[in-house]
Amino acid sequence: MTGGTGVRTVEGTRIAYRRAGAAGPPVVLLHGGGVDDATLSWRHAIDELAETHRVYAPDWPGYGDSVGDVTHSTESYVSLLEGFLESIDVDDAILVGLSMGGAAALGYALENTDRVNRLALVGSYGLGEEIPVGALWKTTAHLPGANTLGWNALGTSRTATRVGLGNVVSDPAGLPREFVEGVKERASEPGAGSAFEAFQRNELAADGTALTNYASDLQRLSVPTLLVHGSEDPLFPARWSKRAAERIPQADLEVLEDCGHWVPRERPETFNGILRTFL
Repeated sequence: MTGGTGVRTVEGTRIAYRRAGAAGPPVVLLHGGGVDDATLSWRHAIDELAETHRVYAPDWPGYGDSVGDVTHSTESYVSLLEGFLESIDVDDAILVGLSMGGAAALGYALENTDRVNRLALVGSYGLGEEIPVGALWKTTAHLPGANTLGWNALGTSRTATRVGLGNVVSDPAGLPREFVEGVKERASEPGAGSAFEAFQRNELAADGTALTNYASDLQRLSVPTLLVHGSEDPLFPARWSKRAAERIPQADLEVLEDCGHWVPRERPETFNGILRTFL
């Protein structure tokens, strides 16, 4: 992966980020939850977009190399995103958000329409209320040690990692070895998944439904928006993006067949092509 790294302090939090591309419009890539980080989700997209754009890909606090005592919630991440954009002097951003990062991008865009050039939401959280695995997430997030055991098991071997990824992607056997190794490495780190566990506690109601749901606000989103979703996404259903595309005034929708939740890594070439066309 080309480019370099940087660090910004935002609201007392150390935000590490990847940087690539010397010219062109600024694109900010926002990763998802679990044991994700900017490099893991956006490895291929960063290189692709750097040819024509200035690319920034931050790690959320508790992920990758970012650290800080924050409330792990969409509201908090929207505030951190605002501070990060100010710190890198980006005022007309193209925001691309995956999963949890999609909700942060969408929340920011709804509050700062004049500061967003375009918006891309990939398997995004924040577009609906009922989450198929929500009840399970809520239970394990409040059961001491449950998430830690799960992530530790995921990091024991490549075979275990592929099996675990079967809960997220459509075809774990087809994933490249370097991606599986990356997930295994992050899952085996101390505290793996703890930030996402806190996010689950803060974002899910007692019955497992989402507390962040922008579905009723989408009509007032006035920026061109791309929605990309895997047809077999087991976490957030593709119907969320389909409904959002009907409500957002300037929306393009791409549903990838036989694809799960981690679209940028399951279908990197297809995803990058869709994103380049949109940009």
